[in-house]
Amino acid sequence: MKIFFSAGEPSGDLHAANLIRALRERSPDIECVGYGGPEMAKSGCELHYDLTSLAVMWILQVLLNICTFFWLVARASTYFRHHRPDAVVLVDYPGFNWWIAARAKAAGIPVFYYAPPQIWAWASWRIKKMRRFVDYVLCALPFEQTWFSERGCRATFVGHPFFDEVRRQQPDQAFMASQSMGRGPIVTLLPGSRTQEVALNLKTILKAAQYVRQAVPDVRFRIASFKPHQAEMARRMLRELNFEAEVHVGRTPELMRLATCTMAVSGSVSLELLHHRKPTVIVYQISPFGYWVQSIFRKVKYITLVNLLAARDPFDPDNTPYHPGQADAARIPFPEYLTCEDKSESIASHVVRWLKDDQERARVEQQLDELAEQVSAGGASRKAAGQIFTLLAERKHRRIPRPHFTPGMSVKSSGGIAP
Repeated sequence: MKIFFSAGEPSGDLHAANLIRALRERSPDIECVGYGGPEMAKSGCELHYDLTSLAVMWILQVLLNICTFFWLVARASTYFRHHRPDAVVLVDYPGFNWWIAARAKAAGIPVFYYAPPQIWAWASWRIKKMRRFVDYVLCALPFEQTWFSERGCRATFVGHPFFDEVRRQQPDQAFMASQSMGRGPIVTLLPGSRTQEVALNLKTILKAAQYVRQAVPDVRFRIASFKPHQAEMARRMLRELNFEAEVHVGRTPELMRLATCTMAVSGSVSLELLHHRKPTVIVYQISPFGYWVQSIFRKVKYITLVNLLAARDPFDPDNTPYHPGQADAARIPFPEYLTCEDKSESIASHVVRWLKDDQERARVEQQLDELAEQVSAGGASRKAAGQIFTLLAERKHRRIPRPHFTPGMSVKSSGGIAP
């Protein structure tokens, strides 16, 4: 059996790698190929291109790389025609992956979407593409199965793959011991995995850190950088601000564990912070134009996955951004700031309170503990692998004699896995 993968984000690279391992546990001879990143390569996937090098944001960056994206789509289309993998598995990375799905569907290859894009939050019109090009949605969040099913997609909740990844982590105990020897609480800063996120958000986070240090002089700041060049960006910003903080690359798991609390850019990292029960302020700084655009398209109140999981109704029609003065602010695990303004003082106020008020910090940790017990069971990779094998076996057994397709027949009636 051969499966083609397409994962473009660093997090998607991790999720795909863990899924590949789960598939190999069930079928050691399975062949995995496609687009991804270094983690997929480590898991035994034959990479046709490192797609994580094109983890870009916003339309301008997409346009600057458009020729490469077109070339990759054409290359995948050729591969589908000549090598015919048994399935195509997409991991997040909307936009590009819709094109891959369309080419696979045209070649008659079943398409699975693992950890699908959050179109329910900002692009619900794309459900038409999901119905048209994707045969089965392997949902990461509990409420997604209902949302996709109600809109005509075959969908199953398998769990969020991030919880599988945190269980695989083996922190460097020597590094943690050396960091624990210092005096004062540690606050970890998580500026994101994409360079554009770091450029947009780290200055705001560092400004908030300055306010925190004024209130808690012995606090120690640690910056967890995803890549070496992002670490250099962080060091340059620290010099410009004349501010002291250690910068580390590849130490995110350890720095999360060491932290009393954290400041983080919005993303799936919030699930890892939930797993570790770390009080966190979420930041997502965007331009005034970007803020106006998101106000039109955003369909949910919260941008943080943990807050959506904790919400009574993830699709509450009141989708105004979080504000610390809102009536149910105490119920929201991670204060979040989606903003085009300077919110550094507000961000710092939460951290200062957690550092100074042990009872308040304990209250948040208890809140996170209760939520984690409900949603962080793990096993998403194993469940997804089982679904893929089961559904491919069903498709094989449902084949009908030639002709497979006649005018007027639907994909479902011609024997494919249809939504």
